[in-house]
Amino acid sequence: MAENDPNPARPENDETRIGIPAREVAGHPTSAIPLPDHGLATLDLPMRELVSVPAADVISGAATVLIRSGAERLGLEPGEEPDLDLDQARVLITALAGLLAASQEHLGESGDTLVAGLRTLQNAFREASAHPDAPGEGPGENLLA
Repeated sequence: MAENDPNPARPENDETRIGIPAREVAGHPTSAIPLPDHGLATLDLPMRELVSVPAADVISGAATVLIRSGAERLGLEPGEEPDLDLDQARVLITALAGLLAASQEHLGESGDTLVAGLRTLQNAFREASAHPDAPGEGPGENLLA
């Protein structure tokens, strides 16, 4: 490694490393933050595991989180006392629609299931609204045909 290398974490053979802790990158804002003895190693472990997961599975997992969170905001979770938050539900449904619109061709069969979940949330949102949006103007309806 060269002495004046601005990125001391870069190996000498210039191979790209995945998951370089920010503290090892010269000039990074966290470089000046004192770290515990273990550094960020414990935080790097989940990222290393995530690297081995296919992109479609990561996207499906993110979509599932958005669906569950949207369902909670719409009072759809079984056994839960409904606590409606339509503003937050709108944001989550729109984010889900955007994610699915951008990645639908890569999701295969799970994409159809996730789109069905999106449609369920959109319908529940319309039913829960005191003044429902016009068809095609609800959360995320313009993003995914």
